[in-house]
Amino acid sequence: MRVEVSGLSKSFGPVRAVSDLGFTVEPASITGFLGPNGAGKTTTLRMLLGLVRPDSGSATFDGVPYAALPRPLRTVGAVLETAFHPARTGRDHLRVYCRAAGLPVSRADEVLAQVGLADAGRRRAGGYSLGMRQRLALATALLGDPAVLVLDEPANGLDPEGIQWLRGFLRHLAHDQGRTVLVSSHLLSEVEQTVDRVVIVGGGRLVREGSMEDLRSGAEGAGSVLVRSPDAARLAELLRADGALVDLDGEGLTVTGLTTAEIGGRAFAAGVELHELRSRSSGLEEIYFQLTAGREQYAATAPAEETAR
Repeated sequence: MRVEVSGLSKSFGPVRAVSDLGFTVEPASITGFLGPNGAGKTTTLRMLLGLVRPDSGSATFDGVPYAALPRPLRTVGAVLETAFHPARTGRDHLRVYCRAAGLPVSRADEVLAQVGLADAGRRRAGGYSLGMRQRLALATALLGDPAVLVLDEPANGLDPEGIQWLRGFLRHLAHDQGRTVLVSSHLLSEVEQTVDRVVIVGGGRLVREGSMEDLRSGAEGAGSVLVRSPDAARLAELLRADGALVDLDGEGLTVTGLTTAEIGGRAFAAGVELHELRSRSSGLEEIYFQLTAGREQYAATAPAEETAR
């Protein structure tokens, strides 16, 4: 099922939270939804789920808005926050949702097993850790066996083992079962290891949308080669003579216009010793900060140097 956001805008009084935002979330893939605090991510997700009415634009699931879905819980599973009655067991929490949605109560035990809470299902949710509450929220989203999952910060509170489990679980849902997964997160290193596509917003507007490969190829410095040599100055002259663009900094060179193989061959022929030779590959964190620079809602100033006493 394809999710499409088109021309979405929303203001709260004088504050423009989302402005003419558009992007798509493809089936059988995981899309990361990223942006600084105040970028409009939560407002967008709430409009997508019919919790906030947009001023203009639309958000649809295969062309149908959430409010018009005949069986929304069986189409879209969402986790925007974790809220449970502390005296109710995890199993009973899920059974309440089953009855409200007309689902068999047996689904409660099935989804508890899916998220690794089978042994904790009869414990009161008030005694759950934050990570366990996140798993219970995910179990709630899975009750209707939905084609689409919309998850806001699902890794918060999970330990490293839990984060690794979540990564594999989401990949299974998307890649093996063909579901559409939209994940909002600030854990950029984890997002990079999990998602297939990225949507980055800032100031309520779309900044960039595309696959991880698209982002890397369009990043500043993409396609360059990093070289380190004790004879860097001579190597720089040789590479410039071959038409390369070379930025020299001590023993390090950043080279554009030649491949690693071409640089290695040129250095070998000239008898230049190399200590490092690798293609530059920008990580998601570097790309993210390049794209969102100046779009932060709360930007801290650099700490001033302490005055000598």
